[in-house]
Formats: sequence, C-alpha cells, structure tokens
Amino acid sequence: MEKTIFFTPDIQSNTELPFEEAQHCVKVLRKKEGDEILLADGKGFFYDAEIIQANPKHCIVNILKTMEQPKGWDFNIHIAFAPTKNMDRIEWFAEKATEMGIDRFSPTLCQHSERKEIKSQRIEKILVSAMKQSQKALLPQLDEMQSFSKLLEQDFSGQKFIAHCYPQKKRSLKEAYKKGENALILIGPEGDFSEQEVEEAIKKGFQPVSLGESRLRTETAALAACHAIHVLNW
Repeated sequence: MEKTIFFTPDIQSNTELPFEEAQHCVKVLRKKEGDEILLADGKGFFYDAEIIQANPKHCIVNILKTMEQPKGWDFNIHIAFAPTKNMDRIEWFAEKATEMGIDRFSPTLCQHSERKEIKSQRIEKILVSAMKQSQKALLPQLDEMQSFSKLLEQDFSGQKFIAHCYPQKKRSLKEAYKKGENALILIGPEGDFSEQEVEEAIKKGFQPVSLGESRLRTETAALAACHAIHVLNW
C-alpha cells in the first residue's frame, strides 16, 4: 500500500511541517504523536519520520531515516512552451509531465502567444501534488515567464529542438534525438511560432523537428515531446 507523502522542502534545516501539510497530516488524516510518516523534500530524498508533536498548526517530526531516490532517467528533459489562453490545459500538461518524469518547465512568451503571464504559485502546487501522487522525491524546476529571445540565449548542455508546423524540411524528433542526451524542446502557441522565431532558433543551434502528421494543441505537443524522449531512451 502506498504511503501518503508530505512535501517538506526545508526538512534538513527545519523539522516542522509546512502549514498546509501539517493541516492535512493532523486535521485530515488524524495522525498523532508516535505515528510514522513519509516526507519528500523535492530534491531527490525521502525521509521516514516520527511525529513528536501532532498539532495542526505546528506538526514537528523526528527524522528516522534518509533515503535518496534515483531520478529514474539519466538525462534531462526541459520543455519550453507558450502557455495557452485556457490555463486548465497548461496545468494538465504540467501535472501529467511531472507524473511521467520531467526536469524543467519554461513558460515562454512568443509573438503569437495568447497569454502574457501565468500564476506560478498555482502551477507549483500542481507540480507538488503530481510529484507526491507519482511517488517521486524530485520536484521539477518551474521558471518564471520569459521572452522567446531570452530563452534562446540560455546555456544548455545537450540537444536543442524547435517543433513547428511550417512545411520546410525537418526530421521527426525520433530521427533527430540521440539516445541518452539532454533535450530542450520548444513548443509554440496555438498559432505556432512565427517564421522569424523559427529562423532565430535555428541560428542558435536548435534543430527543427516534427512531432507527427497530426496538428497538435500546445499542451498535447508538449506532453508528446516529453513522452517521446522517455520512449526513445528505453
């Protein structure tokens, strides 16, 4: 039976559960002094802990055992995407990609973007929930919204791809990706990247790729790209 996981990002320096986790642990699940619970710090470690003060506002624990959890994949997956007008769809992508396994999300402002800003705190909560639900100890990195040009200037060690729908010659992600390497994949807005953006990305070393014959929504394309990297590494 899977244990409930409590997210405690500062557990190595502070043995008190965050307020929301304390509420869930003591008030909802009715845990009490002496009960053992499982913690995750989002940095790749689980902790077996014993509750020594069961207060819904101040739940304090004693660490019994520290366990490092291997990430499960020996490459990095970084998806940069243009958030859609409907945030529910981007939240769905963030949840499912976290369950599947991803290292970094980069919301990106493009020329054809429908949304100019996002609520990072809302997405962060979804990432934490998905991390716990999928029994992981590593929380993906969520960047603040940034411009397309700023993203292109970032250093990245690995292969860089831009997925677009223009008819110019391009390889499939399956053909272009080299197994075992880190991957940064750019996914455009519903109206696709502009031709200028595609040209700029190629000049910066991004390989143009296709994700298949079907025209995919932004969140579907982003999840498909994440899944493809995992499949190609099996």
